[in-house]
Amino acid sequence: MLTHCHTYHSLRYGTMSPEVLAQRARVLGHEVVVMTDINNSAAVPGFVKACHSEGIAPVCGIDFRRKGRMLYQGIARNREGMQELNRFLSDHTVQGIPLPDTPPRLEHAFWVYPFLIQGVESLSGHEYMGITPAEVKRHYHLLDKSRHGRLLLRPTASFATSGEYAVHRNLRAIDLNTLISKLSASDTASPADHLTTPDELVKVCQGVPGLIHNTMKVLRECRLDIDFTTIKNKKSFTGSRYDDKLLLEKLAADGLKHRYGTRNQEAARRVRSELDIIDKLGFASYFLITWDIVRYSMSRGFYHVGRGSGANSVVAYCLMITDVDPIELDLYFERFLNPKRSTPPDFDIDYSWRERDEVQDYVFKRYGSTHTALLGATSTFKEKSVYRELGKVYGLPKGEIDALVERPGDPAHDSAITRKIIKLAAHIAHFPNIRSIHAGGIIISEEPITCYTALDMPPKGFQTTQWDMYVAEELGYEKFDILSQRGIGHIRDAALLVKQNRGVTVDVHDVARFKTDPDVLRQLRAGECNGCFYIESPAMRGLLKKLRCDDYLTLVAASSIIRPGVSKSGMMKEYIRRFHHPDGFSYIHPVMEQQLKETYGVMVYQEDVLKICHHFAGLDLADADVLRRAMSGKGRGKKEFHRIVQKFFDNCRSYGYPEEITREVWRQIESFAGYSFSKAHSASYAVESFQSLWLKVHYPLEFMVAVINNFGGFYRTWVYFNEARRWGASIELPCVNRSEYLTSVTGNTLFVGFIHVAGLEEKLAKRIVAVREQGGEYRSLEEFVHRTGVTTEQITLLIRVGALRFTGSTKGELLWQSRMLMGKKPRVEGRGYLFAPATRHFTLPTLEHDPLSDAWDELELLGFPVTHSWFDMLETRHRGDVMAKELKSYSGKIVRMLGKLVTIKYVWTSRKEIMHFATFVDVHGEFFDTVHFLPSLKLYPFRGDGIYLLRGRVVDEFGFPSVEIHQMAKMGYRQRP
Repeated sequence: MLTHCHTYHSLRYGTMSPEVLAQRARVLGHEVVVMTDINNSAAVPGFVKACHSEGIAPVCGIDFRRKGRMLYQGIARNREGMQELNRFLSDHTVQGIPLPDTPPRLEHAFWVYPFLIQGVESLSGHEYMGITPAEVKRHYHLLDKSRHGRLLLRPTASFATSGEYAVHRNLRAIDLNTLISKLSASDTASPADHLTTPDELVKVCQGVPGLIHNTMKVLRECRLDIDFTTIKNKKSFTGSRYDDKLLLEKLAADGLKHRYGTRNQEAARRVRSELDIIDKLGFASYFLITWDIVRYSMSRGFYHVGRGSGANSVVAYCLMITDVDPIELDLYFERFLNPKRSTPPDFDIDYSWRERDEVQDYVFKRYGSTHTALLGATSTFKEKSVYRELGKVYGLPKGEIDALVERPGDPAHDSAITRKIIKLAAHIAHFPNIRSIHAGGIIISEEPITCYTALDMPPKGFQTTQWDMYVAEELGYEKFDILSQRGIGHIRDAALLVKQNRGVTVDVHDVARFKTDPDVLRQLRAGECNGCFYIESPAMRGLLKKLRCDDYLTLVAASSIIRPGVSKSGMMKEYIRRFHHPDGFSYIHPVMEQQLKETYGVMVYQEDVLKICHHFAGLDLADADVLRRAMSGKGRGKKEFHRIVQKFFDNCRSYGYPEEITREVWRQIESFAGYSFSKAHSASYAVESFQSLWLKVHYPLEFMVAVINNFGGFYRTWVYFNEARRWGASIELPCVNRSEYLTSVTGNTLFVGFIHVAGLEEKLAKRIVAVREQGGEYRSLEEFVHRTGVTTEQITLLIRVGALRFTGSTKGELLWQSRMLMGKKPRVEGRGYLFAPATRHFTLPTLEHDPLSDAWDELELLGFPVTHSWFDMLETRHRGDVMAKELKSYSGKIVRMLGKLVTIKYVWTSRKEIMHFATFVDVHGEFFDTVHFLPSLKLYPFRGDGIYLLRGRVVDEFGFPSVEIHQMAKMGYRQRP
């Protein structure tokens, strides 16, 4: 008779997981439990599953509340009733309409209202008034038999035991952002709202037999079953599964001819084989919907990259979903889709961050909001964030909270309160905290989405499921990942700029040509990849040089080798060594040679993990894939994971492997699998890298402008302006007559966009461009002021950044003139003049001007100097004894260099010691890399951004030189005039 239970999906309120609720209820002797979370149904699938495991009957619904006050409780009689409740809640959350005081009549659900002395008699057949055990005791003498008919026992359980009431109070204080001492009774549940036994509830109702009778009668009418075995996605694209099959075959045949020509027998065989598997598993509609999404985006001129395990499919390649040729890379379709795979696959389709929302909007409009939703996500309490939240709840000063977050076990900060916080934090760590949105997952359902979940409406503007991708997979949904990525924006914008500036149309999908272009391969081997997707970081530049990477397959391998798992396990360094000395190592076991000869016995891809688990440890491919997914954070079943791990070691012992070999193989798997890419995923990244690098090699200035305007790369913006200058660009400051809102390129000249001027208002920046396009260039300061309606503050910024230099006047003169011109009367922003007012002219004395002042203005307003270099601003004239391009010839020698700091990477060694890898540019803008070990860092730490004098030994590792720093000092800039 537990008719009103909350799980911890009643965010910052309940303290039980759905599994704990079901387990505790069974232990206490309950045969049926009603779970109704507050304003959501996220826990319903998990609760139903847990009840079936515990052998009790699940009943579900929703606790509807407004501003914390319970309005009514909806209890679903069946699956249809749960859909009605989900739809009722969704209608209000999606449209932003407050819940009504009185709910509508629903065919398959009961309404239960909070207890009131009056009003019981007016309730209809589907309505009841819920009374808590405490209210039964309090109003016992008023509960005459005439009122029993519409009363329902409603024992609330928000926590498992009375001891968890303290946890509940802390969650409420976090939610209300208040001190725990300021919580009122109305802010929390009652201390009695914990699970109780059936006998205790019956005892409370003695003398009110109708109450038990009504409650049992309602519960007997209610059951919720969910089918977890079937696919829930839209079943057909065309309207019938047979027509889907025919259409997919037609599209695949057309694509086969386009991609492979008419004589490639192996491709034709693969297509036939894949189509057969797709049809048997019923995934034709899944492929067709993905094709439809890609077809729409291509018709709009949007660029996309299809990646992930879907790139294993030749059919996907023929449908233009991906640009990775699986036959070239010997990729197996079974990695993406196979009859043994229990979880559905997904395609990852990347778009430019500017275009992704339009693609999502198409999906919602094409397939209907009733059947389409973004996938939700659940952010949980993490230990550090819990410390901070609880510290505020107990009123700790910020300094003490910071110390607790950084050093929770520090005896110096030990107190009764900190001990209490640490204990509470351990309890609520991993509780759901906030419902949010998945990075890009969309589900398209055969039935209305509300059959399985209520919907939220986040600020993004697309309705979102209340449960996450894990629940979606358990239910049988295949998500479509429509993701945004700034690397796609680089490619898209670069191609558009090439078309505008040079009249050349670039087919960015002509990857076969890009992969064999000698100029591209030369730059790849040299590591000249700044701005290029995934291959521009210092670590990746170094890896490309060490591997002498000048072909597609090596880049595919490098894209996975660079991942944290391989490098942390020490296998990246080992891979490089074996690459250079293929006869200088031995395989740890013959199976490693049989399965991993292509990668010198090193696991590089997720497929390698599967192969070793299967061929070395004897796991079947289904178990191996479960292991891989669990290590990648994509599985949640700990019991299943531990079972397979145990099986791994048991099998190895039964094969007679030495324990040290088994543990070493497991160490490599464990450290690697969580971060590794599938080979198809690495190949997709390599394709995008080639697209970027081809554009950079042949149209470097357009490409660098595209990188700058997308604000997405490994480095800060000034580095990309430096890169453009390296490739022959002349960089010009913003100019009201030449610049656009974003950075633009004409010939070899780049004009810095107004968007980079700190403090310049976006409306004004865009108005400057619009007024100029409408009425022609500005001819004087007075005309600019009159036409744009600029304010005094904004004109000052424009003058200081040099945007009015076309006038021929100095900044000082322009500042004086603007003050005289604009006077003391405040101006209304944006209001120009129909006719220019009369202007008084003054003769100014000659004003001093120091070019160094310009550099400081640029540094302040743009973040980097343009008319000078960073080095021109130094107090010293020394520029270093050795330049970056000369480093290789100084291998093993001590050098002194001067460098502008670009980036630092912090790394913890196996000895738990910190070391730094840093990147600098020299006076010519050329990159060089440094290594800083702990002894050096203790004596010569980094002191923020700037230019450093560096002394150290040049170390050449497989053709990649770096400097091991012995001494370092930050250099001073000349004072601002």
